[in-house]
Amino acid sequence: MIDTEQAVASTGSPPPMTQMRWLEFSKLLSIQGLIAGVDEVGRGALFGPVVAAAVILPNSALPELIAAEIKDSKKLSSSRRVQLQALISTLAIDWKIGFASTAEIDQMNILQATMLAMKRAVLKLKVQPALCLIDGNQLVKDLPLTQQTIVKGDEHSLAIASASIVAKVWRDDLILRLAAKYPMYDLESNKGYGSQRHLMALQKYGPSPLHRRSFRPCQMTGLSSLSQSVEISKKTRMSQLGEGVRRKK
Repeated sequence: MIDTEQAVASTGSPPPMTQMRWLEFSKLLSIQGLIAGVDEVGRGALFGPVVAAAVILPNSALPELIAAEIKDSKKLSSSRRVQLQALISTLAIDWKIGFASTAEIDQMNILQATMLAMKRAVLKLKVQPALCLIDGNQLVKDLPLTQQTIVKGDEHSLAIASASIVAKVWRDDLILRLAAKYPMYDLESNKGYGSQRHLMALQKYGPSPLHRRSFRPCQMTGLSSLSQSVEISKKTRMSQLGEGVRRKK
């Protein structure tokens, strides 16, 4: 795992302040070949897939992205993310999206599903990188490429920050399209995360087929579903009682 303070210290004479925070200007990343930044979004959501992006940037794009004040996608407005995503997709040598479905999340747990989404994004790249910078502290299992983890990588690597933005815009767009199918969960506002209105809707309606059943808030039956079950149970008991009375006659 790269220590970002050591990375800055290793550069000798300090670069301009706008460059010092980015590992792409560190001697620790002075390798031959292309670098892919890999990040995920949606890990903590209750609804929908976990999504990852892998982005390869040319060195010529780095100053332009710095000038555009690129940063972690969570610190940007929705409109600014869309603008930067368009810039990144234009400048990038290659970028790809990978995701793990709700069913896969429930089957293997969210950590393993996140790693799977990252692996899928990297393996989709048409251009093979010499190094993959992975956001976080977990290496991607069975990835046949050199990789390096970076804690809070979207704050220290332009490639990872770019991947964060690309993945976030792609996932948000998907959730907005699904929001029309499931309007009761207020997905347009919460993007699948556990807002108060989302949690209240889960209590009232129960989870949809795209909710993560392995997540505790999604394990509610839903008041409407429960009342329907109670009503059906009452009708069944009444029918059985009626059948018993007819038999006695």
